[in-house]
Amino acid sequence: MIETPPLVDQHCRGVLRTELGIATFEAQLIRSAGPPAPGTTFFDTQTGFAVRRWCPPLLGLEPHCPPARYLARRRELGTAESTRRLLRGSGTGAYLLDTGAPGDLTGPKELALAGDAEAFEVARLELLAEQAADTSGTVAAFLANLAGALHHAASGAVGFACGARTGCAAALAADPAPPGPGEVRAAAGRWLARRTRGAELRDPVLLRHLVWSALASGLPLQLPTGGADPEPLGGFARATAGLGARLVLGGGYPYHRQTARLAAEHPHVHADLGPALARTGARAGAVLAELLELAPFGKLLYSSGGRNLPELHAVGALVFREALGRVLGGWVAEGAWSWQDAQRVAGMLAAGNARRVYRLDERG
Repeated sequence: MIETPPLVDQHCRGVLRTELGIATFEAQLIRSAGPPAPGTTFFDTQTGFAVRRWCPPLLGLEPHCPPARYLARRRELGTAESTRRLLRGSGTGAYLLDTGAPGDLTGPKELALAGDAEAFEVARLELLAEQAADTSGTVAAFLANLAGALHHAASGAVGFACGARTGCAAALAADPAPPGPGEVRAAAGRWLARRTRGAELRDPVLLRHLVWSALASGLPLQLPTGGADPEPLGGFARATAGLGARLVLGGGYPYHRQTARLAAEHPHVHADLGPALARTGARAGAVLAELLELAPFGKLLYSSGGRNLPELHAVGALVFREALGRVLGGWVAEGAWSWQDAQRVAGMLAAGNARRVYRLDERG
């Protein structure tokens, strides 16, 4: 049997504090532009089936119970107790929490308490810019406040993240170089003049400026690709080589192979396993095996990609453990790997690589 240490979930978000009805719960299961087709349900997805397989036992029910029964049990226990059971049943020892997501979500301390785990902040770059803009009346003030916000964030966070929704990866793929000071000032002026308070930053020049400013801190940068092909980021990977900061690329299925290849080609680039595994459910073992074909084992980091629902944090962890045991255990049974090597690699993927990349063991 392949065992792992407590997992380090290197990319996730907080969970909702509110009670959810079946329609609201279902809407959180997968990323979709709208509701399911009439007469269908988002529970009929790999994610939905994985939730029904792994989560009911954590709440005292049999696996694969009907969604209505599961949600009734969730309401019976209450949101706080359900969250506690789901997080603690996942076997996660540390969460690296992207704190830039909107909504009434738990922060690092609250998630750590619920999950009986450590929790560390990964600062969202766009949010820092939006907060600086909300308190700045001029371009000069905005750029000064932004520099101060980045410096302050770097003193407490374990890394930075630039989100997929704002087009960060696309901006870097189109032009991987850092923008010049004049270009940044002009872009900031245009953005400040037309934005409304609280509006999301999507300007490609400012996104590039944020990323390059973050890299100067030496902290790792998480760069999700939003399900797009990450191959165009090869230029950005080459441009950032030798800076001392690590990149962690999140490439979802079916682009996991391209993400793994970039991690193999560039010493400072790593691949987030979560985007490829979290939504493949029963197929996660096959996808994990493909990732292990392409990337050095020290370049792959587990994440749940969980957001809003504690079920997604739990499912990400439990699907990962099951897939890892199935793949590595199969290779041991075939004689291709020794049991000792399988255990060592499992520990690297589950926790060791993330602890090294984010220097977690250097924090008090």
